[in-house]
Amino acid sequence: MSFSSSTRNGAIALALACTLAVGMGAARPAVALGETLDDLEAKVEQTNDELTAANDKVTQIQQQVDDNQQRIAEIEAQLPDARAAAAQSIRAQYKMQQGSQGLVELVLSSENFFDFLSTIQFLDSVTSYNTDQIQSLVDLTTELTNTRTDLNSQLSQAETERQNAQDALDSAVAARTALQQEMAAEQARQEAEAEAALQEAEQNEGQTFQTESGNTATVQVPESSNSSSSDFGNSSNSNSSSENVNWQSDKDGFVAKWSTRIDAYLAGSPLAGYGSAFAAAAWDYGVDPRLSPAISAVESSKGLYCAYSHNAWGWGSVSWGSWETAIYAHTAGLASGYGGYLTYSMAQKYCPPNASAWYSSVAANMAMI
Repeated sequence: MSFSSSTRNGAIALALACTLAVGMGAARPAVALGETLDDLEAKVEQTNDELTAANDKVTQIQQQVDDNQQRIAEIEAQLPDARAAAAQSIRAQYKMQQGSQGLVELVLSSENFFDFLSTIQFLDSVTSYNTDQIQSLVDLTTELTNTRTDLNSQLSQAETERQNAQDALDSAVAARTALQQEMAAEQARQEAEAEAALQEAEQNEGQTFQTESGNTATVQVPESSNSSSSDFGNSSNSNSSSENVNWQSDKDGFVAKWSTRIDAYLAGSPLAGYGSAFAAAAWDYGVDPRLSPAISAVESSKGLYCAYSHNAWGWGSVSWGSWETAIYAHTAGLASGYGGYLTYSMAQKYCPPNASAWYSSVAANMAMI
């Protein structure tokens, strides 16, 4: 059977909808190693908030500097007179100290005690005046220095904090951009691999291949879809097999939706009725809910031909005591060892000898759910 270009493109798009079921707007709840795009988005938002706060602080301190400019101008205007008065007082103090013998004679020459007190008060008043003039200059100079130094120091620190916040934001944005580019490159690589795998599977459609479990399966290719790849994930068509997995709902809603679809897919098989187990496990581990059921179809005809007890997935030589235990174990393994969703790289790892046939057949079955 030969596919036309448009038919093959539709099949590729349909397979990629299963392969890349985790879209930009539907983050998987699985725990990822390293920083995810959501992590970096949060870091960008956090550092942007910190930069905004730093800018506000700089603006606030700059306003304080502006507000204090008037006081600084007043101090600077007073300084010349204060310096002159202080200089005069210093000279007067110096003369008084140099003429201390004369001052003693002035005090002792008092005719009576009243004159003596008056003389002492006069001298004290002169000394206090001189001291006040000098202290006034010191106070003005200190206030001017402190006003300038404190605000300039605060402004410099705030500018440093703002630059640090800007650097952190730039770093976060760069990391996000790098990851987005890496994701885009990875998606392009996966699309190219998927196209090559489907083209190879197309040439062998209807033939048989050996699965990982050792069983024989028929090569399947996803049916053509009239929808373009941009239509995948359209929630208005709840029955569309190309619908992306939506992780935005709560667990109950997720399980209710997917258990119904999986049960319909598994009807009449040994795995019939376990749709809720598949869906719940998929939610818990962040795995595409269609993946494990589809693999069971390829590896064991949905649990009909199992080499080991309740092992419908060709999962080594493992046996389990119940389907529910097996479903959870397999789904956990898909999350930890295979990324939780279908890619050609996963197919190469899961079924190395016949990766293209296995990938295409699993994608075809996922599209049925």
